[in-house]
Amino acid sequence: MATAVSAQNSTAQRTFRLPDLGEGLTEAELVRWLVAAGDTVAVDQPVAEVETAKAVVEVPTPYAGTVAELHGEPGATIDVGAPLITIAEVTSGGAEVTPSEARAVAREAYREEERAGARPPAPAEASGSGNVLIGYGTPGGAAGGRTRRRKGAAPSSAPVAEPARTTPPADAVRVVSPLVRRLARDLNVQLARISGSGPDGLIMRRDVESAGVTSAPQGVTSAPQGVTSAPQGVTSAGEADARTGLAIASRTPVKGVRKAVAQAMVRSRTEIPEATVWVDADATALVDLRHGLKRRDPGSTPSLLAFIARFVVAGLQKFPELNTRIEETGDGQEIVQFDGVNLGFAAQTDRGLVVPAIRNANTLSARGLDSELRRLTALAREGKASPADLTGGTFTLNNYGVFGVDGSAAIINHPEAAILGVGRIIDRPWVVDGQLQVRKVVQLTLTFDHRVCDGGTAGGFLRFVADAVEQPGGILADL
Repeated sequence: MATAVSAQNSTAQRTFRLPDLGEGLTEAELVRWLVAAGDTVAVDQPVAEVETAKAVVEVPTPYAGTVAELHGEPGATIDVGAPLITIAEVTSGGAEVTPSEARAVAREAYREEERAGARPPAPAEASGSGNVLIGYGTPGGAAGGRTRRRKGAAPSSAPVAEPARTTPPADAVRVVSPLVRRLARDLNVQLARISGSGPDGLIMRRDVESAGVTSAPQGVTSAPQGVTSAPQGVTSAGEADARTGLAIASRTPVKGVRKAVAQAMVRSRTEIPEATVWVDADATALVDLRHGLKRRDPGSTPSLLAFIARFVVAGLQKFPELNTRIEETGDGQEIVQFDGVNLGFAAQTDRGLVVPAIRNANTLSARGLDSELRRLTALAREGKASPADLTGGTFTLNNYGVFGVDGSAAIINHPEAAILGVGRIIDRPWVVDGQLQVRKVVQLTLTFDHRVCDGGTAGGFLRFVADAVEQPGGILADL
């Protein structure tokens, strides 16, 4: 319930709705709350951690004030545009504060926080941060903005308060390091209940670790939204399957990344008339080339996958029909061809299979591609890849050889038109100049949308990549 703060101020509740997280995503799973009802929050403070079909992200609030209501329990699915959190804001009752003045107060508050080692509540006047999170922005822009008077309204004669220097309250949570804050969230430790051992009561990492050891088991908190039920996917003892008569060991809801993968695969199989071609290639020369480079410069030698990625990009420039997408139009379909290549690659993570995309891969060398492969793989496995990192591909490279398999007819990553699979490189008997030798052999498999090209184009592309693998020196000289 809103209550009066003083004769000059009053509170008003504002509900922040789950923003559009980009790339057409319509929902997100609430992983956990980072605040509780009654907490004081600042502009841009993360309030919830949500998992979309693409990534796990922290959602910051564009409002400052006191948390009045949390909409949803951890594990719930929230639609984009649905209420996420309600904040009770303190608003000025005597004058209208311009955005530029609000931003000035906010900047001074953050500077004060850095000096004092505390995170103060955001200034009452701040209604937006100007920052952007994956497709949505809180109000605010360049400094010096003006507030337009409503049509027909008389100009206000009340003076506008000068931006005041904000001093953090004595009971503010005294912590500066984002690492300490994240550690506290991971250990389910409430910073407000910790006495810091650092200068002026600053909360240090050791304080959080000590509190985490003595606190209740992770996942059980005193706040209603933090109380967890039985482990997800575990059923009650004795439950039997009616069809087989066997005991059910567990039930795992299909959601998050697994749900997104399932939906994409079903759509791909349903909509795309795919065909598959494959070829074995002698990769001995490529392996020898990389070994030679590694002996001379071990610190910056591209991986074998990076070399193959470079061959793929060159092949797509020669056979652009595979770097396309089918789009529905009012009177049928059309093939959209791209000027450039965003090369996606399959990466296995603890959350499931994701496909980061290397933007403008056609502009990168093998070393540049290797750097991006490593960077995006690390982000994906740490759960830090953004939706922008995991979308926008125009062609996918799938290295299933890391799982110890030779070949696979992969499913096309909808709405792309093709995917190239790379098997493991193994020693196999191979005929060279009429003589049987042991060579390093790899199987390349191309699955393509038969609507965008015929077998001749698909075969030509696959043969180009295979020839590059077999004779890398000649191809690389032209790239």
